[in-house]
Amino acid sequence: MDITGLIIFLAIGAVSGWLAGTLMKGGGFGLLGNIVVGIIGAVVGGFVFGFLGIKAGGLIGSIITATVGAALLLFIVRLIKKA
Repeated sequence: MDITGLIIFLAIGAVSGWLAGTLMKGGGFGLLGNIVVGIIGAVVGGFVFGFLGIKAGGLIGSIITATVGAALLLFIVRLIKKA
């Protein structure tokens, strides 16, 4: 991965983490927090979408996949925190 790919990867993570935080009514988590939530969310979203047989390609597809995964991640974390 070259430097441009890394910057795009981190930008998608930041955007999707921020979107997931906003959707889940938690607000942003700061730049680093958004990137971490977005990257982990991309892994979760890729697994879930792959399991369901959904293929999301391109920049918008990547952001949607990562956002859905990050929102799911935040939902699970909140369930665990309540218990």
